[in-house]
Amino acid sequence: MQALSLSFLRSRRLTLEVRQKIGWAPRIAIIVGAVLFGLGICVAILVSRNVDVASIYDEFIAFTFLNAQGISTVVVHSTPLVMVGLAASMAFRVNYWNIGIEGQLFMGAIGCTIVAFFDIGPEIIRLPLMFIFALVFGALWALPSALLKLRLNINEVISTLLLNYVAFYFVLNQVFGPWRDPKDNFPHSPAFDDFERLPKIGWEDVHYGIVGTALAFLIVWWLIERSRFGVQSRFVGVNPRMVYAIGLPLSAITLTSALSSGALAGMAGFTIAAATEGRLTFHLAVGYGFSGIVIAFLSGNRPLIVLIVSFLMGGLYVAGESMKVFYSLPDALVGLFQAIIVLSVTASEFFARYRLRMAHYEQV
Repeated sequence: MQALSLSFLRSRRLTLEVRQKIGWAPRIAIIVGAVLFGLGICVAILVSRNVDVASIYDEFIAFTFLNAQGISTVVVHSTPLVMVGLAASMAFRVNYWNIGIEGQLFMGAIGCTIVAFFDIGPEIIRLPLMFIFALVFGALWALPSALLKLRLNINEVISTLLLNYVAFYFVLNQVFGPWRDPKDNFPHSPAFDDFERLPKIGWEDVHYGIVGTALAFLIVWWLIERSRFGVQSRFVGVNPRMVYAIGLPLSAITLTSALSSGALAGMAGFTIAAATEGRLTFHLAVGYGFSGIVIAFLSGNRPLIVLIVSFLMGGLYVAGESMKVFYSLPDALVGLFQAIIVLSVTASEFFARYRLRMAHYEQV
């Protein structure tokens, strides 16, 4: 019997197979399992710090997702996340790896701050001008890397990443220098006037940036899912050589996607500066760029899934802030919890793309 068992085991081999197709139900089940796994690790760490398990549910789930104030806070945090997620998705669909979303977000905030700081235009159109400047500055900041990629075949990962640092240090120079608020001498620009800020819609702290985000989502959804440009960009992402061979404008499609990505990131910068912060600060974009990359990866560059993932990530950030307040947890530990959950969900993509299978093979 033992010899038979050994023979059976020797004739089996654990293999890794690529899934040809996976339905939505199994994919959702995999993601939910990954979230629960990550939450389990976080709960274990909290329990080791003598935190009551019942209170974890109250503050992490109930306070964040099951009451009006918590949901409104999640919506406010999710608004710029949707835009950076869409920005990353637009670029990644054509295999243009835009790592410079954070820098483009900073430049969008700089663009709208220029309008406010120098009082450009009459008051009645000041906010629309700030919005337009943010879009243009974000798109222009994405332009050099796109041209270097298309004309000289310079890797866009390097160029966009370096431009992040240029944008960040330019903001530092401005808020510590000529744009520093003379009233309190802190490193930020003077506060925007009321007519230069996005007004609230009447539900807690939710502002009209959510309307702009909804319009941006609808436009991007139509471009990707319904327009000819969406079909062409999908071909570019799958097989650019085929696109070039059949005569489609490969460079124009890539450039349009890159500039659209930069404009969306600039729009996120406008939303944060004109609504959340109410001024230009050097920390307003920190973390948003790489959050957009994670959102695009988890959503498969699909706008509707970007919306869902952004809302969940917004809830994760809000829950982290709640834990800092209620449990006096250090920032590093809260950041660790957020990283554990995001990493768990990201790793779950492996099980969505591959499956383990016990295969039979003949011994020679």
